Amino acid sequence: MAMHLPGRDDRRAHRRLAWRALQLTALITLTGATLEAQAVAVTAQRVFDGTKMLANAAVVVEGGRITSVGALPAGFRGARYDLGNATLMPGLIDVHTHLTWYFNAQDRFHTNSDGETPGQGAIAASANAYATLMSGITTTQSLGSPEDRDLRDAINRGALPGPRLLTSLGSLSEASGTPDELRAKVRAFKARGADVIKLFASKSIRDGGGQTMTDAQLQAACDEGHTLGLRVLVHAHAAEAMTAAVNAGCDQIEHGIFATDEVLQLMVQKGTYLSPQCGLVFRNYLDNRAKYQGIGNYNDVGFKSMEESMPLGIATVRKVTQTKGLKVVFGTDAVAGAHGRNVEDLICRINEAGQPPLEALHGATTLAAQSLRLADSLGTLAPRMLADLVAVPGDVTRDATALRRVFFVMKGGRVFRNERSQ
Repeated sequence: MAMHLPGRDDRRAHRRLAWRALQLTALITLTGATLEAQAVAVTAQRVFDGTKMLANAAVVVEGGRITSVGALPAGFRGARYDLGNATLMPGLIDVHTHLTWYFNAQDRFHTNSDGETPGQGAIAASANAYATLMSGITTTQSLGSPEDRDLRDAINRGALPGPRLLTSLGSLSEASGTPDELRAKVRAFKARGADVIKLFASKSIRDGGGQTMTDAQLQAACDEGHTLGLRVLVHAHAAEAMTAAVNAGCDQIEHGIFATDEVLQLMVQKGTYLSPQCGLVFRNYLDNRAKYQGIGNYNDVGFKSMEESMPLGIATVRKVTQTKGLKVVFGTDAVAGAHGRNVEDLICRINEAGQPPLEALHGATTLAAQSLRLADSLGTLAPRMLADLVAVPGDVTRDATALRRVFFVMKGGRVFRNERSQ
């Protein structure tokens, strides 16, 4: 599979991105309030509203929200962004990333034992957030690190430019204890500010992907999460682990590379969301092998498993996207080295796995917002929705690689990227 690699992801690049992020923050602080307060019309030859494509349409924004989509209101006197021969769409939503994962000063995957300071980690995380936003991802779910909370809160209060962020703050597994102990730990995550609960119900693909959590453990964790009003996502490769998670009432399966027709039909029946990966995560690990080698299960056996999983990942995406009624959303599992390249997995879905372009974009916008329980404010271009807009040149339905060339990014009515004149 051909994978686009736009540049060397090293420490200097992260520092440059972090500096650009700080510069942009200052610019937004100075000008954002003024721009956000006035009515703005964004026009393009093609406007994808999250479900269908409109021709020569305008999206009017005021006060950070969309007020109209379609014909430009008669007598409109606000500011205008005429994007011309472009495709305008809702801000993309990646439901599975790891924004605080990065390569350290030794150009190795950062672990808690390598001596990096909190400041170095903060710089790297801000650079990852900036790169992600600039690539057209305006909302993401970062699954797994306590540091995500500070990053989330800084972005939300406007201190840093980055995607709207939800986080699990960590994860639970079979080692987390008895069902009662798991319930207590779910409550602890809630108390610390988690937006979602993440469970590891199977081994890593590097270790074969077999089921680990028991049915009783899954049931307890999912029940407790729902009691607290939290969604519960489950890392599961094996069909057995997927089945147990779905039967426990969990909301979403991550990965599902060994999914069978039987478990997919069960997910359709239960309305369970699925976030599979087409290829970016495996390609990124393999391309950055030296930076991960020797850390945990990043060993020769693990890398061989990931290499063998690449065609399987594409086949899985093809299979699940052809399963009628299955809710397939866009999640990349972007880790150190992949931030800012999230759309490569979306391109893979279209060009390699054969998913129809508008269907793939629907899974990365409207459907993804539904999976986050944010469909009343995100993922669709319609009146009263938050003004998250992204544009790429040309017709994305004819050339999916246009997703690599995002030139306009608006989040909440504020323009973070505009590389064409108004």
